[in-house]
Amino acid sequence: MKTRRTFLKSFASLTVVSLNSKAGVSTMSEITSLSTKPAKELVSDENYWHMVRTLFPVQGDIINLEHGYWGKMATVVEEALANNTHKVNKELSWYARKEYKTDFIKARLSVSDALGVKLNEIMLTRNATESFVNLITQYNGLTSKDSILWADTDYPSFQRMMKWLAKENDIKGHRINLPSSGSDTDYIQAYKKAFDKYPNLKLILLTHVSNQHGLVLPIKEIAAMAKARGIEVICDCAQSWGLLNFQMTDLGVDWAVFNLHKWIGSPVGVGALYMREGTLANVDPFPGEELGDDDVENRVHLATSDFAAFITVPKSIEFHNLIGGANKEARLKYLREAWVNEVKKIPEVEILGGNSIENSSGVGGFRLKNKTSKKELNQLQSRLENEFGIFTVVRDSLASGCCIRVTPQIFTPYSHIQALVSAIKVIAKDSR
Repeated sequence: MKTRRTFLKSFASLTVVSLNSKAGVSTMSEITSLSTKPAKELVSDENYWHMVRTLFPVQGDIINLEHGYWGKMATVVEEALANNTHKVNKELSWYARKEYKTDFIKARLSVSDALGVKLNEIMLTRNATESFVNLITQYNGLTSKDSILWADTDYPSFQRMMKWLAKENDIKGHRINLPSSGSDTDYIQAYKKAFDKYPNLKLILLTHVSNQHGLVLPIKEIAAMAKARGIEVICDCAQSWGLLNFQMTDLGVDWAVFNLHKWIGSPVGVGALYMREGTLANVDPFPGEELGDDDVENRVHLATSDFAAFITVPKSIEFHNLIGGANKEARLKYLREAWVNEVKKIPEVEILGGNSIENSSGVGGFRLKNKTSKKELNQLQSRLENEFGIFTVVRDSLASGCCIRVTPQIFTPYSHIQALVSAIKVIAKDSR
């Protein structure tokens, strides 16, 4: 058995020998030029992705495959945040009262443009959870005859909040358990069955990309079914934007919540709330805010918040666009397929989430078969970390049991994926 240090060194060396001398050239202009190539040409170009890696502060002595918590800022974004922090700290209330409103609107515009929506449809928040809380605590569309629905693949805190909403309104709340792996058809049928079973549904939560194992739901199809039955939809896009390349018209939902500090790469503490124009009436303004249904801004009250983080958002969007949303999605899916296609051949291992590249994302989940308890998965996570130097996280809200979530980033070397595969093969062999 190799020691952790030896194991890490063996795969670190692969990063070096697989790159030619051109990899040392990492100017922004060269990356800008190369990023215009079709994603299918760039997806496996390790020289290109090595250049991208040099644009981030690099973490050493650990293979970090847990980037689903929040995303690393590119160095240019980190520098912009530092400059903005200095500006705010230097100018204090003068800046806040004289210039901040204009800069904040610019930040909102950068997000609305990127998502293909109007300015009055998007408001920045501190995170997706805050956006979600605003929606459900201010939602006024429920009657005693209504019911609401969520799924086991939804974010655990959101599941608990949906339970709260049902209890608060003294109505029925239903949770459905989705297949641990399946096709778009499987998930569409699961929701159709639920809609038939619970005809009084008024509000449902859909998660675009599951934080548990990276499943991509066919949101537009499910939302259309819901709309045809008069069911309103909140879409959780906390994990999806930047991981997937899309605009709001691709989803067809009325309301959505976002994190920008995950895959968009903004500073920590930036999220967004989307409410399509014409849909605000069923969600009251934040208590104390001015009445009106013309702008989502009055559904949120940020109070004194991190000015510097918010005004750094345009730089985050700029860098995201530099790499390209389609390129990021393709690369992250490529990295997931690289380990999944090898690991699924191992009889002792179970892969969770989407069963095709179309309904999968760069996030993936796995476990050893018949080992689904939190204790067993904690042991697996600990072994990956302590024996192989690979950092992952346990997710534990699926009806089928716990799993290890694997989340590489665009700066993750291919050698780190190879290291994961090798580690899982050793662990699987030991379990026989």
